[in-house]
Amino acid sequence: MVEAKALVKRFGEFEAVRGVDVQVRRGEAFGFLGPNGAGKSSTMRMIASTSPRSDGHLSVLGMDPDVEGPRIRARLGSVPQQDNLDTELTVRQNLHIYGRYFGLSRAQVRSKATELLEFAQLTEKADALVDTLSGGMKRRLTIARSLVNDPDLLLLDEPTTGLDPQARHMLWDRLFRLKAEGVTLIITSHYMDEVEQLCDRLVVMDDGRIVAEGSPAELISRFSTREVLELRFPPGEQAGVVDAVAEFGERIEDLPDRVLVYTSDGERALEGVHGRGLRPVSSLVRRSTLEDVFLRLTGRTLVD
Repeated sequence: MVEAKALVKRFGEFEAVRGVDVQVRRGEAFGFLGPNGAGKSSTMRMIASTSPRSDGHLSVLGMDPDVEGPRIRARLGSVPQQDNLDTELTVRQNLHIYGRYFGLSRAQVRSKATELLEFAQLTEKADALVDTLSGGMKRRLTIARSLVNDPDLLLLDEPTTGLDPQARHMLWDRLFRLKAEGVTLIITSHYMDEVEQLCDRLVVMDDGRIVAEGSPAELISRFSTREVLELRFPPGEQAGVVDAVAEFGERIEDLPDRVLVYTSDGERALEGVHGRGLRPVSSLVRRSTLEDVFLRLTGRTLVD
């Protein structure tokens, strides 16, 4: 569905994307992870055929975006990070107008709108003004609108940003259904649990380059351990703890508020800590997550 080789995007002398290689297979959910400024959005815009590449090879749906951009965009669905709905129109009118942009007849638009309202669970709000909808409803409408042309490829930029847990899980369910129906998904997100739930494969980008690629499980296995032991100590008592617990983990991370022990057996490591006479205020054994991988690969420094 998408093939990029040595893909580059420059803005003047600044290189936002620096030689990216990516393949997205038909019917899969593929994720782009990375801190702000990593090059995710620039890559997504090139795939969406709205921003020309500066160098390298890019094929989307078997076509060259520089030559056949309109044909590609006709088969894409796009969910931007910020909802850009027509707020003074009704829910149904938003779908009708968007469908007409793709050349659908009035009869086709009416039928498609009914189908998408049901899919997004917005049938009862069909004649409500968009301004009156909750954030979760607006997000569902944005996704429904992106499906009006029956796209082969759906691009989702931070699809659940700002939503409460119930709304996020509702959207996950809708996206699972789309994937089951054969729609290929490309997702950017800052929610690691979301990427673990939705994506078959993903890449982690940093400073315009891909630093890791694989399934969530593969990346966790490659860059982290099976479990993580989190230890918190009273103020002033954490100094020296790292050396004392070093033998209980494959890697130790000393943070301002806690010590992380990366290990294959968290409970056994905790027994060892207690055996050394150390008494943390609290301890937690948890499985390693994609967030552990992300922070190891891209660092904990805040990026603006």
